[in-house]
Amino acid sequence: MWKQLANQWALITGASSGLGEEFARQLASRGMHLVLVARRRDLMENLAAELHLQHGTRCHVIQSDLSDPAEPKRVLDEIERLGITIELLVNNAGFGVVGEVEDVDLARMLTMIQLNVSALTELTYRVLPAMIQRRRGAIINLSSLSAFQPVAYMGVYAASKAFVLHFSEALHCELKDRGITVTAVCAGVTRTSFFDIAGASGWLQKHASHSVDFVVKTALRALERRQQFTVPGWRNYLLTLLVRIASRARVVKESTRFFRPRRPEKGASKQNGPATK
Repeated sequence: MWKQLANQWALITGASSGLGEEFARQLASRGMHLVLVARRRDLMENLAAELHLQHGTRCHVIQSDLSDPAEPKRVLDEIERLGITIELLVNNAGFGVVGEVEDVDLARMLTMIQLNVSALTELTYRVLPAMIQRRRGAIINLSSLSAFQPVAYMGVYAASKAFVLHFSEALHCELKDRGITVTAVCAGVTRTSFFDIAGASGWLQKHASHSVDFVVKTALRALERRQQFTVPGWRNYLLTLLVRIASRARVVKESTRFFRPRRPEKGASKQNGPATK
C-alpha cells in the first residue's frame, strides 16, 4: 500500500499537535505529501518546514476551525483549486468534555458534535466520489475506546465516537471491494492534551497510557492490512470484549468510577472547583 501512496497527498485534520502531528510525521516518513488542517497556523507551518527538511515533503497548510459548518467545504474547495488529489484522508480533529449535567455548556456540546460527527461525515462524503471514480483511496477515522460503551460524565463524547466507529465500519463494508479502505482507530488513553482540554486536568498522569507514536503506528498497520477497525493495545482490546459480556446497566455504572467529579468537602471553598478521580 505505501508504495502506491508514496508521492501522493494525505489530508490530516487536527494536524497541529498530538495524534494529528504524529500522523503527519509518520506519513511524511513514508513518502507522502500533506495538507495540514487545524486552527493553529504557526504550529503547522513549523511542522511543515521540519518535514520538508527531513523528508522533502511538500506541505500545504490550511488554517481552519472545522467546528464551523462552512469550513469543511471551504477546505476542500481550496484543495481543489490547488489541483491536489487526496489519496488518504485522516479525520483526526475532535475534542471531549468531562462534567456533570448541571455544569454543561450546551453550546460547547453542540460544537463538539459539529466537529466530531458532522465535519468528519462531510469531509468523508466529499472526498469519496473521486476515490470511487479512481477505484482507490483510504480513510482513517479517529474513534475511541469509549465508542464501545456509554461513558457517564462524557456522554456526548462517547456517543460521538460510537457514531464514528459505526459509520466507518459501514463504509468499510460498502467500499472494500471498490479499492477503498476505511479504518476506524479506537485508541484508549493516549499521551496528548486531550484530558486537559476536556476539563479533567491531571487525569492522564494517574492512568496507564500509550504514546502517540504507538497509536499512529498501530493505525497505519491496520490501514495497510485493510482492517475495518483497530484498538491499540491488547488490554484495551480485552476491555472491548468485556463490555459486550457485561450488562449495559453494569457497563455504564462502572464508567462512573473514572470521571465522576469530586464534590467539595463541607466547609471547603467552591473557588477550587471540582477535581477528578
